[in-house]
Amino acid sequence: MIALGSDHGGFELKQAIMKHLDEKGVEYKDFGTYSTDSCDYPDYAKAACQAVTKGECEKAILICGTGIGISMAANKVKGIRAACCSDYFSAKYTRLHNDANALCMGGRVVGPGLACELVDVFLETEFEGGRHQKRIDKITAIENER
Repeated sequence: MIALGSDHGGFELKQAIMKHLDEKGVEYKDFGTYSTDSCDYPDYAKAACQAVTKGECEKAILICGTGIGISMAANKVKGIRAACCSDYFSAKYTRLHNDANALCMGGRVVGPGLACELVDVFLETEFEGGRHQKRIDKITAIENER
């Protein structure tokens, strides 16, 4: 199960991603927003990311206007490693090397075709582990210092 969340700036792109996931048979839960009415991205980042950290969802896909704000909010949730991506290489390697569990995109930056490709590579790429695990452990240690 994939957690989805967006603000008004990401609503339309989220709708395209939902259609894509439906076509691929990928289950998801939509944590909002449900319209283009102005709203605050931290609310949706928190809800979707908490579903990931509680084990209700495997990963999150989050969208705001640029992808930056929602990634900042997502990364405040303990246990989340969110990456704002707008290219294939970054979306692949944030999973492969960083074990990211939240993909963030900008609805005003990435078109629906590319966004769906980024979702696919993000969901299909496994963490490589090995030498990268110690780096993830160091990120977790920083997080635990709070």
